[in-house]
Amino acid sequence: MRSAAQALAFTLNGNAVQLHVAPGRRLSAVLREDLGLTGTKVGCNAGDCGACTVLLDGRQACACLVPAARAAGRRVTTVEGLAEEGAPNALQASFLRHGAAQCGICTPGMLMAATDLLARVPHPSADQVEAALGGVLCRCTGYRMIIDAVMDASMTPGSRPEAPGPVAGAAVGARMGKVDGLAKVTGAERFGADALPEEGCLEARAIRSPHPHARFTLGDMGPLLAAHPGLVRVLTAADVPGRNLYGIYPTGKDQPVLAEGYVRHRGEAVCALVGEADALAAIPDGAVPIVWDVLPPVGFMEEAPELHAHAPGNVLCHGRVACGVPRPAAAEAGIETETAFVEHAYIEPEAGYARRVGDRIEIVACTQTPYMDRDELAPILGIRPDQVRVVPTAVGGGFGGKLDLSLQPIACIAAWLLGRPVRMEYSRTESMASTTKRHPARIAARLSADAEGRLVAMRFHGDFDTGAYASWGPTVANRVPVHASGPYRLPHLVATTTAWHTTGPSAGAFRGFGVPQAALATEALMDDLAEALGQDRLAFRRLNALRPGDATTTGQVLGVGAALVECLDALAPHWARMLAAAEAANAAPGPMRHGVGVACMWYGIGNTSMSNPSEMVMGIDQAGRDGQVRAVLFSGAVDIGQGSNTVMVQIAADALGVAAGEVALVAGDTDLTRDAGKTSASRQTLVSGNAARAAGLALRAAVLRQANAGEDAVIRLGNGVCVEHDGLVTRLELGAPGADGLVLRGEGRYDPPTTALDADGQGVPYAAYAFAAQLAAVAVDTGLGTVKVTEIVAAHDVGRAINPLLVEGQIHGGIAQGLGLALMEEYVPGRTENLHDYLVPTMGDVPPITTILVEAGDAHGPHGAKGVGEPALIATAPAILGAIRHATGARLTRVPATPARVLAALT
Repeated sequence: MRSAAQALAFTLNGNAVQLHVAPGRRLSAVLREDLGLTGTKVGCNAGDCGACTVLLDGRQACACLVPAARAAGRRVTTVEGLAEEGAPNALQASFLRHGAAQCGICTPGMLMAATDLLARVPHPSADQVEAALGGVLCRCTGYRMIIDAVMDASMTPGSRPEAPGPVAGAAVGARMGKVDGLAKVTGAERFGADALPEEGCLEARAIRSPHPHARFTLGDMGPLLAAHPGLVRVLTAADVPGRNLYGIYPTGKDQPVLAEGYVRHRGEAVCALVGEADALAAIPDGAVPIVWDVLPPVGFMEEAPELHAHAPGNVLCHGRVACGVPRPAAAEAGIETETAFVEHAYIEPEAGYARRVGDRIEIVACTQTPYMDRDELAPILGIRPDQVRVVPTAVGGGFGGKLDLSLQPIACIAAWLLGRPVRMEYSRTESMASTTKRHPARIAARLSADAEGRLVAMRFHGDFDTGAYASWGPTVANRVPVHASGPYRLPHLVATTTAWHTTGPSAGAFRGFGVPQAALATEALMDDLAEALGQDRLAFRRLNALRPGDATTTGQVLGVGAALVECLDALAPHWARMLAAAEAANAAPGPMRHGVGVACMWYGIGNTSMSNPSEMVMGIDQAGRDGQVRAVLFSGAVDIGQGSNTVMVQIAADALGVAAGEVALVAGDTDLTRDAGKTSASRQTLVSGNAARAAGLALRAAVLRQANAGEDAVIRLGNGVCVEHDGLVTRLELGAPGADGLVLRGEGRYDPPTTALDADGQGVPYAAYAFAAQLAAVAVDTGLGTVKVTEIVAAHDVGRAINPLLVEGQIHGGIAQGLGLALMEEYVPGRTENLHDYLVPTMGDVPPITTILVEAGDAHGPHGAKGVGEPALIATAPAILGAIRHATGARLTRVPATPARVLAALT
């Protein structure tokens, strides 16, 4: 029971504060809920993530671990207190300049820790920054830009003037700061847990299975309701108004909102409590009357008992690509690899609220795919899609984990039935126990080459654990065979996959859709063959690299922009330098062995062999800020930190012919924007970027048509719309705005040209492919088995960097996640459901990164651009494993390469 409220007085951001709170209440809760300062974020409530870092008498502290009573009489500073006279201070400005804020959920904590450091050490070294900020986790940036930003902020204020934004026609290619960056560094950005509805909001809390496989019976809820007056209702499967099933694929709606007497994984929701927050907090899970009949768990590749009627033998689906015939080979290598469940570990747990508005439902929550959410929620509620409004909040990291529904169905059902707004916020443990993971994989492959080193044939089979429910299992099963060959010319391939159901967590989308797992096997085989043939590992890859005009294993002929050779050539001098450095280091005695690895990757942009459209609208708004006419881009592309908000504005601004600063953005809301498709598969820059460009060009044509001006005319916005052409200036007579507030509008749509694949996987699965090659240098302690990555060099074919600052940030972040995949990340249900036991890379784990952008230009992308979000990750882990092998001779076939596994491989 909570202790009685007591008077509390302290200084908050320079102002005296007095209020009555329970002395044991978390300071983070006092700041966020009692004082409305939501800039202080909560990612774990355990002091593991550091997102809630504030200053207590000038020194950093995790506000989630500080009882309110400890703040009495002290100075508390939050991110809202950093700005100077309403403008970002030098540190905040440096974060913006360096692209150090991606999704922004960790940014306040980083800023507060850095403020503490800079007050004590005005000119810190990189090592000092790492030590001071090491308690704050970031899942997006890869940390290096944060380190640079803190070091740069040590300059005196005003010595680094802010660069003006790009002028009209120069946005594409500019290192432009994020259009939503200021909100991220000031704490004004609103994430799922920050979005608060009107008074009278109830809370919802799911009761989840502690067992991976069980039948259960719910008892009488009457005594529970009577014992807790603030408990308004207990929702069960019987309360779902429509269909109690959902899922990604139309034919695979297999996951219940609330289980009906049977659970298939630990963390599955069996019922939900709805009521006042204090009442719900006082109810232990064990107080809910549930009788469990525990069943044996079903493991990977076990055929019985069957978990779903539609999956005989627990096989969800298969994938296949086959081409060519074998040729004589001079060398052959084989491998079997294994990977584990990997957790997204975004710093923002799922959160949001729902409310009923007449015969419609509105859900305000973190999501990567608002239109998919809308279309899945409607049948659950038994209503039409147009009766569902989805308003995405800022998303504190996603990486694929916020593509599937999470809290939305329960919050919507409760709000729909009760007619009151209902809020739901996952705890860190709940988030990790109940949401999707990267697919564990068991891969067996053989690859052969001729005497000159040219690849001739490959056989590949991958078994993927898709967990309790289908989620994105079919996507993984179909994407992996296409990519199994790696980015190499291969005349003969037979690649197959099987997705298996188990009683593990559902495996869904996670940055790569199975391609990172496949690359671990393929790149190890490339090293094997290079060694067997006595060839340099990088040169061997260059010899076999796909080039423009080559046919892939699906029969697709690559056009311009397949720039893997250019990536490898860019790495060549670094390769020579790093090999020489490793050789010199290994000349010294002792247990430390040094090595360098290389790996390549390719990745198809967008959905595999499916329609993949995006639609955008751009218009002229006569009632803009300060009475100024403005251009407005209505974009349904959800920004999860990768920067799509900024990229869409840059592309649309150049298409219209105005400065990027003159374009306002309306993003995400399904009532206000068109469907831009999901933020996944690295598709937004190419697909939605093309749609934004088309909308901007259509609006430009409408303006010029009204002005009767030629294509080379100049459009100027301000007090009106003026068009300059042939020395004449025409001021447009703007009519009455339409229902959307626009006086002129342009629409754009783009759907990449792909085809279906036949039974052998032949066809055109993607319009464009990204290519990359990465080098990794490591130091391995052969006595302890520990691995330290000391350098990464990454050359990425991005087509055209719409915003090089954001592209580099995506590459850094992907590399950090690839490092985690290689060395430390392994999710075990019931054991690693927090950010203390589940290890993600910290600031001290990520080495210096050299990024090389190769801009060959793609035929399909806007200005030649293509995505980089997932390509950034794929080559990192195989490069690190190759470096470990180079250093020690140990061939790691299971990741993560923990010290115990490294030591075992050394024996």
